[in-house]
Amino acid sequence: MDMTRTPDHGDLNRRAAYASISVAALLLAMKGYAVVATGSTAMLGSLADTGLDLVASMATLLGVWIGAQPADANHRFGHGKAEALAAMFQVVLISLSALGLAWRAVEDFLGGGRPGEAEAGMVVSFVAIAATLALLSYQRRVIRATGSLAIATDNLHYASDLVLNIAVIAALALDHWFGLAGADALFAFGIALWLGWGAWNASQAAIEQLMDHEWPLEKRERFLAVAAQHPELKGLHDLRTRTSGNRDFVQFHVWVDGRMTVTEAHRVMDEIEAKLLEAFPGVEILIHPDPDGHVDEASLGAHDLLEPPVDGTSPALLVQGGPVRR
Repeated sequence: MDMTRTPDHGDLNRRAAYASISVAALLLAMKGYAVVATGSTAMLGSLADTGLDLVASMATLLGVWIGAQPADANHRFGHGKAEALAAMFQVVLISLSALGLAWRAVEDFLGGGRPGEAEAGMVVSFVAIAATLALLSYQRRVIRATGSLAIATDNLHYASDLVLNIAVIAALALDHWFGLAGADALFAFGIALWLGWGAWNASQAAIEQLMDHEWPLEKRERFLAVAAQHPELKGLHDLRTRTSGNRDFVQFHVWVDGRMTVTEAHRVMDEIEAKLLEAFPGVEILIHPDPDGHVDEASLGAHDLLEPPVDGTSPALLVQGGPVRR
């Protein structure tokens, strides 16, 4: 996602985090009452998930607050990875919740436990669905505006809550009105599996940021296509990309006419950078000039091997390992 970074993005992320904390606190109180009234294991699983959502939302608030802090002397690339750390903290909490709930579900199924006062549990679940839908709508607007990884992970939690609440309603209805003993425990085990799958998926984006994973292929190709438009660019190699929080970073080497003065080469790089910033607003770009034909083996990545000059400026050549040349 490419977007213009504006000063109020940190405020938007914080407001979204406050909203999720408020909803989680409300649902925690309601589901606590429902667990006491029904004794439902499925409802207990929903309560545990909401409790973890509250803790995770507080971690999200801390992560987006730290991530929004400007670069300083000790963090020259900013604090964006705080969001990825907050997301990983949430993943750990979700995983622990899934394991605990699965254990309780197996115990209840083998022990033959059954819930009571199903109506109270279903009413609470319907209210929870309405509150969650409102929060999800607001969070998604914020994610489209800011690209926050922490808010996106938080959004995943609450999206899974919809399935959890529907599962609780179905479990209580099957047990109470249809007399299907064990339905509550089976649905609770299914909820545990759902939580575990959600934790796995949520961890992938956070790990990619923490490991400085390259941009997706399509995004790198678009970047190269824009850079290759400059008529005085002889070639481009050693492209490196990464994302930290809601900030993108790119660095690469360019080949220019070796007879250029420093001032002329600098002008070319400024013009390339201006074009790239039009297409990729907010990206931080670092360009290193090389005289045409120069090869600095130390600067080339293990998979960025020089090849003979080729016709055209196909971006795929660089992305697959070789430099782009005219």
